[in-house]
Amino acid sequence: MEVNRSQMSRRDATRLMAQSAAGLLLTRSSFGADSTEQMSNIALVKRTIPSSGESLPVLGLGTWQAFDVGPAQSERQPVEEVLALFTKLGGRLVDSSPMYGRAEQVIGDIASKLHLRSSLFLATKVWTAGKQQGIESMERSFAKLQAQQIDLMQVHNLVDVRTQLATLRAWKEQGRVRYLGITHYVSSAYGEVAKLLRSEKLDFVQINYSLLEREAGDQILPLAQDRGVAVIVNRPFGGGDLFARVRQKPLPEWAAEFDCHSWAQFLLKWIVAHPAVTCAIPATSNARHLEDNMQGGGGRLPDTKLRQRMVEVVSGL
Repeated sequence: MEVNRSQMSRRDATRLMAQSAAGLLLTRSSFGADSTEQMSNIALVKRTIPSSGESLPVLGLGTWQAFDVGPAQSERQPVEEVLALFTKLGGRLVDSSPMYGRAEQVIGDIASKLHLRSSLFLATKVWTAGKQQGIESMERSFAKLQAQQIDLMQVHNLVDVRTQLATLRAWKEQGRVRYLGITHYVSSAYGEVAKLLRSEKLDFVQINYSLLEREAGDQILPLAQDRGVAVIVNRPFGGGDLFARVRQKPLPEWAAEFDCHSWAQFLLKWIVAHPAVTCAIPATSNARHLEDNMQGGGGRLPDTKLRQRMVEVVSGL
């Protein structure tokens, strides 16, 4: 879907919501480990943020759709369990956006209730045109997240990107945000993303990258690595389409060579094995799926030859 550089339309946003929701509705009961008893705490691989030297675990948590829930305890309980388990397993980066409905408020409420703020690396976005509108949007994010400082603020889908980056640079100097970055989710925007990586001083870029959407590996990931920009990967499961491909298919026996025991781990390990990737952010509101995902960020990772073999397997399904 082509996105207008100045402002995504409400129609485009609605279409994206529908596509993402469809992916999230796909069950993984047949893809993950047989039971949570098979999961054990393992040390997550960590990568360094080039602009600071700070390290982050390679697996984070996305909140698109998954955390857009109401205030009722029956709605909040699953995501409370997910966020608590995420930090218990060593996760840090939680990514959100004003575009994600009630997600920012839900994160803020749970983090406050469970006293998790010090364990989290909070990332959110500004998604509007105009300097004052951007400031007002970001102030609302601070309030919803109940945070005095936000670790990473990103210009969502490059909307009025240079205007918002100017504000973010001032806020970074003031200590209100620790890092700044840009995001997009479709390959049609890679040309503009590449221009910004070359012309702007950025801490992070967030981009789509998966075994189904590999284009970022051709230009964006090498360029980010060369420019010293950390990379967050969104759509790690291709919006859920990858699970549709591997449904009922046996996991290759040789996946055990890199400590992989489920398709979710297979898909995530392929991503985080790329040296330019700092963190991938699969979204879930299911604690069992979270634990399965997190296993994809630990143990051995596939080398170049194995990654190519993984591409061939998925391409052949």
